[in-house]
Amino acid sequence: MTSPHSTATTTAPVHLTPELVEDPVGAYAEFRAQDQLPQVVLPGLTTPVRLVTRYADVKAALAEPRLIRDRSKVPGGAGGGDPQAELVEAAFEGFPAEYAKYVAGHLALFDGEDHARRRAPLTRAFTARRIAALRSFVERTAEDLIRGLTEKGEADLLGEFAYPLTTVVICELVGVDEADRGRVCDWIRDFAYGDGSRMADGLVGIVDYVKELIARRRAEPTDDLISALIEGGGDSKGGDSKGGDSKGSDGDEAFTEDELVSVVFLLISTGITPPALFLAHALLALFDHPDQLAQLRAEPELLGRAVPELLRYVTLVRIGASMYATEDFEFAGTALRKGEPVTVALLAANHDPREYGEAPERLDITREFGRGDGHLAFGHGAHYCLGAALGRLVASVVFDQVLIRRPGAALAVRRDELEFGHWPADGFHLLRLPVRL
Repeated sequence: MTSPHSTATTTAPVHLTPELVEDPVGAYAEFRAQDQLPQVVLPGLTTPVRLVTRYADVKAALAEPRLIRDRSKVPGGAGGGDPQAELVEAAFEGFPAEYAKYVAGHLALFDGEDHARRRAPLTRAFTARRIAALRSFVERTAEDLIRGLTEKGEADLLGEFAYPLTTVVICELVGVDEADRGRVCDWIRDFAYGDGSRMADGLVGIVDYVKELIARRRAEPTDDLISALIEGGGDSKGGDSKGGDSKGSDGDEAFTEDELVSVVFLLISTGITPPALFLAHALLALFDHPDQLAQLRAEPELLGRAVPELLRYVTLVRIGASMYATEDFEFAGTALRKGEPVTVALLAANHDPREYGEAPERLDITREFGRGDGHLAFGHGAHYCLGAALGRLVASVVFDQVLIRRPGAALAVRRDELEFGHWPADGFHLLRLPVRL
């Protein structure tokens, strides 16, 4: 039976600004109240997409098999352009194709068996036991870093603490040699952060380094993730070859050389910048809510609730990857056409009053969640964030070291003096977080 709200809307698409993307109230409240999914144009792009904003609808969209990430798998669709391709083209215009292709190999852009094949070896690497074993290492690293900064009295907790910490942690897990970690951090910051002027240099640097590191591990394997990926996730040495029915030692279909480089690059880049930015924004959120900060310092046992609440409240990835309808069907009261692009507003979902009751825009470190995460900051379904457990571990260590054990920590500048930047299709991100320690 057809819904009375299933006819396509003729309303002109709303052009979102970076300010609207990061505002959990504002326009999102209006979008959630509409019968149909609104059409919007994300910041810096031109292709309209259907935007999903209600918590239940976002969760359903992320598990809907008729919404896929790879537009090329929807031939003949009548649903307009490709915002994901537009975003990649805008970000990497003029980049050498031999380097940009490694970004196009991002796990978030694959579906079904293709996605599962790439993800399976990584899932085994991010086991609960392996992540739990990292806790003492994370604690020592964070303590050493913050102790040195405390001696200075003031520091940029993004550039001088969060970035170095997340770099060391992911490099320890992946298998980047200790002597190389400073360079790796610099390349990733150039690639995924700042004003974009050194983006190409950062990508070239990190890709060339990953290729070199893979070659080293092939010659002399060690007990690290890269060696495990070469040995178990597939060691296909045929360059761009698809590897036929080649299998790794554990029965997985082999990675091609390009896939292996893409996977290692993905782990390093997403293991550094997103968690570093989350830590900075979460610390800022607590500085912005002195009552919550005081309560956390008075009741450190609330840390277990504070971490998921800050993940919900901040929701660093505010807009998800584009998805495309594989057929004509109705979703969330809207008639989607084959090929039509859809994306999810994770920040909006995580501030939906239907899910979180009154004042979901309020930070509340005593908030109790139900089963599971209680939020969608790590996504949902097949593309659920591989590093979620590691992210929670690092966050709990950082809040303890920076805020609970150092009760005098506070912003070193006025709130309106903080500097922010933004990326296409996303909202604002901190550039620095000056803090007195």
